[in-house]
Amino acid sequence: MGGLPFRCPIRVRWGEVDAQGVVFNPNYFLYADVAATEFFRAIGVITGSHPDVGQSYVVDAHGQFHASARFDDLLDVEVSVARVGRSSYALTVQIRCDDQTLTTIALTYVRAVEGKAVPLSDDFRAILVDLEPPGT
Repeated sequence: MGGLPFRCPIRVRWGEVDAQGVVFNPNYFLYADVAATEFFRAIGVITGSHPDVGQSYVVDAHGQFHASARFDDLLDVEVSVARVGRSSYALTVQIRCDDQTLTTIALTYVRAVEGKAVPLSDDFRAILVDLEPPGT
């Protein structure tokens, strides 16, 4: 993947829209979570050999909403590594429809064992660092 964003298509379902017929804002965070899981699967870290993913917890999530999606829209959800630290890492999730950015979500994860932050494993950290954009 080498720093390129991972793409995950998601179709908006009826139960995800509100009374105005647009996606209810909290659902964008659900889309981000689904896409992040598929990103981890694509880079090969959803296995028993990479416990970091199962020990990673979202400690900060925030979004900027630019436009709305509607029922049956096909969303293009892009995931990229924004930052890799000692025990944490951040992903950026861009949600688009028809080349229009709808939402930008920032997710920060911390690896923790028994409630305490622990360093990312060397191999997991190396995978993420390889996917960071140049110059970060």
